[in-house]
Amino acid sequence: MYQIVSATVGDIGIGAMSHYSTPRRNRVSRPSRSVITASALGVILVIAAMVAWCYYYASLQKANRLTTERLDLNKDGFVIRNQAGVVIFKMAFRSGTLDLDSCSKEGQILTCDKSNAGNINFFIETVKPKDTVECYRVRWDELEEHRLVEHVMSCSGSHWYGGAETWSQHWPIVLKGQQTPKPFITGDIRYNHQAFGGILERYWLSSNATAIKINNSVPFHLGWDETNRTLWFQARYDDSPYRPDPGKPHHVTLSYRVCVGLDVTSIHKYMVRRYFNKPNKIPSEVVFSQPMWSTRALEEVNQEFILKYASDIQKNGFNCSHLELYDRFTSGYGDFELDPIKFPNASAMFQKLREDGFQVTLWTHPFVNYNSVNFGVGVERGLFVRVPDSQLPALVRWWNGIAGILDFTNPEARDWYALNLRTLKNKYGVASFMFDAGETSYLPQQFSTFVPLQDPSTFTRRYTEMAIPFNDRAELRSGYQSQNISCFFRIIDRDSLWGYTLGLKSIIPTVLTISILGYQFVLPDIIGGNAYSNLTGLPDRELYIRWLELSAFMPAMQFSLPPWHYDDEVVKIAKKFIALHKSLVAPRVLELAGEVLYTGDPIIRPLWWIATDDEAAYKIDSQFLIGDDLLVAPVLEPGKQERDIYLPAGRWRSYKGEYFDKGPIYLTDYPVDLDEVAYFVWSG
Repeated sequence: MYQIVSATVGDIGIGAMSHYSTPRRNRVSRPSRSVITASALGVILVIAAMVAWCYYYASLQKANRLTTERLDLNKDGFVIRNQAGVVIFKMAFRSGTLDLDSCSKEGQILTCDKSNAGNINFFIETVKPKDTVECYRVRWDELEEHRLVEHVMSCSGSHWYGGAETWSQHWPIVLKGQQTPKPFITGDIRYNHQAFGGILERYWLSSNATAIKINNSVPFHLGWDETNRTLWFQARYDDSPYRPDPGKPHHVTLSYRVCVGLDVTSIHKYMVRRYFNKPNKIPSEVVFSQPMWSTRALEEVNQEFILKYASDIQKNGFNCSHLELYDRFTSGYGDFELDPIKFPNASAMFQKLREDGFQVTLWTHPFVNYNSVNFGVGVERGLFVRVPDSQLPALVRWWNGIAGILDFTNPEARDWYALNLRTLKNKYGVASFMFDAGETSYLPQQFSTFVPLQDPSTFTRRYTEMAIPFNDRAELRSGYQSQNISCFFRIIDRDSLWGYTLGLKSIIPTVLTISILGYQFVLPDIIGGNAYSNLTGLPDRELYIRWLELSAFMPAMQFSLPPWHYDDEVVKIAKKFIALHKSLVAPRVLELAGEVLYTGDPIIRPLWWIATDDEAAYKIDSQFLIGDDLLVAPVLEPGKQERDIYLPAGRWRSYKGEYFDKGPIYLTDYPVDLDEVAYFVWSG
């Protein structure tokens, strides 16, 4: 409010002002004050809203910056979603967190250059090699020496397969306890139950249609946690058998590829075709159709016992793809000549065996014991793995003594070993060799090789290559990136037991596992196991029969303990299943073996292979498929002449002539006599 005061021209200045009196101010009413307060609050709210919007917009921009296709990245890890938006893969960063302000996006590549620990090179690239496959290349480079990188993969919500042969084998993988990351290298699980097995690959597959492949260059260590159901993928050089490239800074890199497909079968097919070696030929067809026989179970290995063993095979009416002379036939381990005391006329023995229709293979290994006639040769010519910074051989202990181990990175050692094998082959007409051992765990803790081994398991790869010239009937028990070695791979020696710890129940999970890893020409070890823990030396009769029946549905059969050591009924059952293997199984296996050369697909397949939407199929470890159309359900429990059987959707005809076409279906307590294996043929 204001007043108008009259004045004349010139009434300006102090005088004029002296005639002015301040007008009386009226008090502002209460309603007017409320309006002012409300206006001020409104202004504050508008400002707050603008700030919130700016923050939201910035967050939205950052979120967009950290998303590619169906992958969401945050400072602690990343998740991958399927087309329906459901999270199917989770990976956490355990060794450090990303500084998201250092991250950027260019096309389908997310990059970050800082973590909470310092400078890094990190990226995730999205690639789409097929319309039905999406892959994510992940790489974390630590730029400071003596640091490790560790990522943790969640196994919750799905079933996982792959990795390695293990002492207690399950399908799918069962995580037990907590294991800090340890070197993922080939080992002998018979002598170290905590080791990874002789056949392994850096590959895992999930029922969620995801697969992960760790890059070959990574100094890879694997751990796990049962409580949280996680696998720990770690890269490090400190306190590790892995060695950095001497020509580069010792920076650690963890890199891998995660691929997602429509279903577990299709994504596995993609991964195998893209990343696995393939065999280039099929081993001898006769090995698939006729059983091989090994002298492993003989009390003595000499000329008399071997000729009698061969004679007994024929006398009892059995055929033979080849006869394997296993161990104890040389004077010393590392010798390449038969013991003249045990074999007074070795040439005549081999001639007799050939005349009787036997092809013969010999057991061999990479060790030369210190008391062998060839140990001095190896030292003089530098054929052995050495003590670091020395020309001295690094001695190792194996199950037959103390020895030097041949350095298969050394061309001279390879040539010397191959020459001795060829000499044996030519002198006695030997068909091939069984290459035993080869696991990295037999290397000394500190060692030096002709070509430095950045990845110790490369030693296994180099050893398996020695079988290539003899691969028609050759046999290996170790493998790493060795799928292209076109010979049979034998699972580690089984015990004469029923259970999952190297017993009968472990065979199907082990064969399925190494098949998923790309090794398709599988030997399930000798029928009945090795009787190591059986004081009588003869496995339980029922166990032997059930083992025999399961082996009849594997790619090849192998005897050592002969059926006639039991009774006539066991001999009859053995002949029945050898005949069934030859007429039913071998033709299917050989057809599938031809496809392996181009696809790498398993011959022995899990049930989920044809039932990718069937949750029950992912957990079954006592049945398997040969191809897509022959389902096998052996009895693996003592005292049982029945079992529960799961049939996926489809029309199945049993070996008894019954038809089941309401699948998926459980057959509860399905009768299976002692001389039977339940099997079903898909009939449309």
